[in-house]
Amino acid sequence: MGAGEGGGEMAAAAISLDGVRDKNVMQLKKLNTALFPVRYNDKYYADALASGDFTRLAYFSDICVGSIACRLEKKEGGAICVYIMTLGVLAPYRGLGVGTKLLNHVLDLSHKQNIWEIYLHVQTNNDDAIAFYKKFGFEITDTIRNYYMNISPPDCYVLGKVIAQPHAKK
Repeated sequence: MGAGEGGGEMAAAAISLDGVRDKNVMQLKKLNTALFPVRYNDKYYADALASGDFTRLAYFSDICVGSIACRLEKKEGGAICVYIMTLGVLAPYRGLGVGTKLLNHVLDLSHKQNIWEIYLHVQTNNDDAIAFYKKFGFEITDTIRNYYMNISPPDCYVLGKVIAQPHAKK
């Protein structure tokens, strides 16, 4: 086996996900400080905890290296949608499938719970994140000017995805 062959399977086997609870929410706070140029308030963490299985920490060989934090939102008409507040992986662990595992977890969970819409905001200059989400079928649906404060550029894209609904049984 040549260099680089089979590494993806080994890397995937080393990745595990765990829920976020009161006792480990500090892990999420530390990751967010390392990963993002903005500080998150108490409401963010309350929403993350309230989302239950939709918020996850990712471990690579038992080291906490990434997270996804979501908020469940009720739309007009009562349908629930998922808002991905944050998804991040520490730089040395990118490209190993950690972000993919986190996002697939939320996509699968959404499908199982009959939630058909997922959306998020991405800073307009974050080409890596935009490309990552597009691989999963997300599309840019809107641009919001001056969404972010104290970071440049202040604008964001709204990326959205509608999960295919199962056909109604006859």
